[in-house]
Amino acid sequence: RAQVQQEPSAETTEGTGISINCSHPKIGAGFTYWYRQLTDQPPQLLVMAVQGTKPMQDPPGRLSVAPDRRSSTLRLTQPRLGDAAVYYCAV
Repeated sequence: RAQVQQEPSAETTEGTGISINCSHPKIGAGFTYWYRQLTDQPPQLLVMAVQGTKPMQDPPGRLSVAPDRRSSTLRLTQPRLGDAAVYYCAV
């Protein structure tokens, strides 16, 4: 059984914000890693979030991560066409 779960897919249009949730109820993680995989490219680390810290934004106003002990949410507030990718979380 999967220890880390994400929605199988999510779609949005350019400029319309989207949230991607990652839950890991059986794993109390101090860190959550978010990866982005562009078409025909290997996954690249997008951000490492530390549980118990304020939601981070990088760059400000575009991407934020709200980590928690049992879940994490990646928010793209103003996605652009170049943000079209597969996003993964890992703990």
